[in-house]
Parts: sequence; structure tokens; C-alpha cells
Amino acid sequence: MGIVKIDDGLHEEARKASAVMCRSINAQAEFWMKIGMLAEAHPTLSFNAIVAAQRAAGHAPVAAAA
Repeated sequence: MGIVKIDDGLHEEARKASAVMCRSINAQAEFWMKIGMLAEAHPTLSFNAIVAAQRAAGHAPVAAAA
């Protein structure tokens, strides 16, 4: 585990999104990082296609409360 410094504005957006999605701020940031990494690896897939592929592969959602 490490510490990642992010912009205050991005941290605030993660805080807002985490409240809506019932995730911790860290879990929200981790979710965004994972989706971003997968989007870069598969640029032709939509967000919904990436999430569906992760579910089909049996990967647990990153939404677990931390």
C-alpha cells in the first residue's frame, strides 16, 4: 500500500462520488484508477463494456468499503 497525492479538486470529486456510490473515498479512487487502466488497455470499449467484462470474468467490484 502506498500514498498517492492528488489535486484537492480531484479529491473533492472523489469524496462526492464516494458518497453517491456508497464507497469510501479510497475505494472510489481505486475504482477510477482500475477503470482508467482498463480503458487505456482497451480503448475501443465503453465504460459499460469494461464493467460487464469484469463481471463476466468474475472479478469482484472494487466498491467494497475500506
